[in-house]
Amino acid sequence: MHLVNANGASIPALGFGTFRVPGPDTERMVSHVLKHGYRHVDTAQIYGNEAEVGDGILRSGVARADLFLTTKVWVENYKHAAFVASVEDSLKKLKTDYVDLLLLHWPNDAVPLAEQIRALNEVAKAGKVRHIGVSNFNRALMMEAAKLSERPLVTNQVEYHPYLDQSQVIETARSLGMSVTAYYAMADGKVLNDPVLKTIAGRHGKSVAQVVLRWIVQQGLVVLSKTVSEVRAQENATIFDFELTAEEMAAIHALAEPKGRIVNPDGLAPVWDEAA
Repeated sequence: MHLVNANGASIPALGFGTFRVPGPDTERMVSHVLKHGYRHVDTAQIYGNEAEVGDGILRSGVARADLFLTTKVWVENYKHAAFVASVEDSLKKLKTDYVDLLLLHWPNDAVPLAEQIRALNEVAKAGKVRHIGVSNFNRALMMEAAKLSERPLVTNQVEYHPYLDQSQVIETARSLGMSVTAYYAMADGKVLNDPVLKTIAGRHGKSVAQVVLRWIVQQGLVVLSKTVSEVRAQENATIFDFELTAEEMAAIHALAEPKGRIVNPDGLAPVWDEAA
């Protein structure tokens, strides 16, 4: 298994994401991918499928200790009492005593960041969470969160694909000993018809999706792959048997656009570091 080490956490480089995956598909796919080699599953309170993730894990027969499970606290639960209660609820739905990684899902300045970070540390100290981190934080918020936290933060989960330059966030995360976990790697399907990516894929006898996933993990990052197709899930896992050249990596980086960001929800998104 290919791992990314960050501030004491060993995170499988390829994770299975469950954003917008309906409950029955979630259970089916989580069970399937775990039976076929995946060891990292990512969900969130707001996805509404934590229970099905838990069912899929049980159905897979894979020992809980052998997999890396991530969930995220939703912004409406950031006040201390709600935070702790929401984590208990997540554990009950996931049918586990702990999660390997708990993230703050988006910034929310309605609750002081110090209070959010204190709650993260509290549930970690209580043994309900092995590692803590953030999601959708810009550089300034990431640095502030790291400074406020007793325990090291291990990742910032952000949108990342060939059309979005995240070099500043990646550089800052590394300076803090953190990893970056990439979601939306396929840019809502836009990558699939890209001529540059198609050419590189043809050269390696791989799919465009495999090339994009490889491009991300080859940077030493964690990437989430999402699909409701068993065949595609197995294809997406076959990214560790080839390597992109320095020229190919650079050509993919060169696809970044000033307005490449896709996920930018009003009322949740911070002021991003790069041109949006």
